[in-house]
Amino acid sequence: MLCPRRKRPVKDEDFSAIVVPSMKGHGYLDYTIESHPSKAFQLMDELRHHGLLCDLVLRVTYKDAVVDFKVHKLVLAACSPYFKAMFTSNFKECLASEVTLKDVCPQVISRLVDYAYTSRITVGEKCVLHVLLAAMRFQMEDVAKACCDFLIKNLEPPNVIGIARFAEEIGCVELHQRCREYINSHFSEVIKEEEFFSLTHCQLLELISQDSLKVLCETEVYKACTDWVRWDAEARSQYFHALLNAVHIYALPAKFLKRQLQSCPILSKANSCKDFLSKIFHDMTLHKYLPPTPYRGTKLFYVAGGYNQQSLASMEAYDPRNNTWMQLAPMEQPCSGLGASVLFGLFYTVGGRNLSMQSNNADSATLSCYNPMTNQWTQLASLNTGRNRVGTGELDGSIYAVGGSQGSTHHNTVERYDPETNRWTFVAPMSVARLGAGVAACGGALYVVGGFDGQNRWKTVERYQPDTNTWHHVASMNTARSGLGVVSIDSYLYAVGGYDGQRQLNTMERYNVGRDVWEPVASMVHSRSAHGVTVYHDKLFVF
Repeated sequence: MLCPRRKRPVKDEDFSAIVVPSMKGHGYLDYTIESHPSKAFQLMDELRHHGLLCDLVLRVTYKDAVVDFKVHKLVLAACSPYFKAMFTSNFKECLASEVTLKDVCPQVISRLVDYAYTSRITVGEKCVLHVLLAAMRFQMEDVAKACCDFLIKNLEPPNVIGIARFAEEIGCVELHQRCREYINSHFSEVIKEEEFFSLTHCQLLELISQDSLKVLCETEVYKACTDWVRWDAEARSQYFHALLNAVHIYALPAKFLKRQLQSCPILSKANSCKDFLSKIFHDMTLHKYLPPTPYRGTKLFYVAGGYNQQSLASMEAYDPRNNTWMQLAPMEQPCSGLGASVLFGLFYTVGGRNLSMQSNNADSATLSCYNPMTNQWTQLASLNTGRNRVGTGELDGSIYAVGGSQGSTHHNTVERYDPETNRWTFVAPMSVARLGAGVAACGGALYVVGGFDGQNRWKTVERYQPDTNTWHHVASMNTARSGLGVVSIDSYLYAVGGYDGQRQLNTMERYNVGRDVWEPVASMVHSRSAHGVTVYHDKLFVF
């Protein structure tokens, strides 16, 4: 017997079966195919390449070239607010089957259309700027960001000014900001490139007016200005005085300023500029009170070497802006009892001793220089004699190494280092030997405070006058101290902590240079000796 074939159900009412719901009453189907969007776009891209279902022709005209691209409006609108507005608003292009795009390279449009369908773009470095410009024009933010990231990653001194100018012209704020940051951080390299000399005087003035400019010494800023003027002296000399006003003139070394006044060809033809610098140089030589100069770049406090069961080679830096420490390149040899100075942006360590199992514990005569731009150390001319627990100070562009000891001999001798000649020379000795003395410059003189001669712990203070190469005693401290820290703020010297022969001290006293008198000031929370002190924004920091 043949049974009649049932018809295939095509409507809900054709189903005779009764669906019994789950006893729990909340069953449902939720299924996502992750590959569906990419497969859909892949199919649309295939349709585009075959010219199928395309509802728009993009006619791209560039110079003498005319190129047509068959596309789908929906795809362009999905990835570009520009095209979305064009095709969904009351613009004439909304119903048009052909749209003309002018002044954009067809190769660039080809890459952007490919991206719209495939979410991938490949661009050579010579074409990136063109693609970025088009991406900004058509509001394709992801492409624009990818181009910016690529350009930022490939910033170099020869190209950064051109890219910065381009970013400013097209309104790409982030790229422009990153270029400015790069220029500030690599100023000494950028000013050697040809692009630098294409800056207008307004652009150069804006650049050197920034305190975020990272330079070792203000001489780099001054030289950048003179080099820029010399590039076209006839046209640019008129801007030199305005540029000098943006240079931190009072931060220039007096020796450098003197040489410029004597031999700078730009100054020889600019009398007003020469008079301006001559007055400042005169104030420097008379050691008048000079106005404080803003910091360039990042102000860091360096802590090098020291002792923790043995001498240390490590070096750290403290950033007072965000209260953080960072590790820097270590010294070549462990060292404690060293002196340290900063001169023209370079950090110098002087003398000391290597107290470790691997060394002979000899007192050192080495001079090492750390360059924060390269994070590298360089060995320079050695002292004439080894000096452990040496005091150091900076005055008139030179470093002074004061006292210290070598073996059982305590020194009253003093040496001066000239960074221009890389030589140490002896100057007049102090009246007594001093180990662990505090040293600071104030008012054109070098002050040496306290110390220890092997038997006596001193409260006496000596002042060195470099113009006469002589030492003079001034008022003594109230407390004898060795291993103290000394800094100058305005016309005061601060003697901080130290050791009085029986205990470490937390007391601090201040010397009034004008009145020649010491007076006590607030004590520290903790007692300290053989520590470091520095000044930042008229505040005293102790390490």
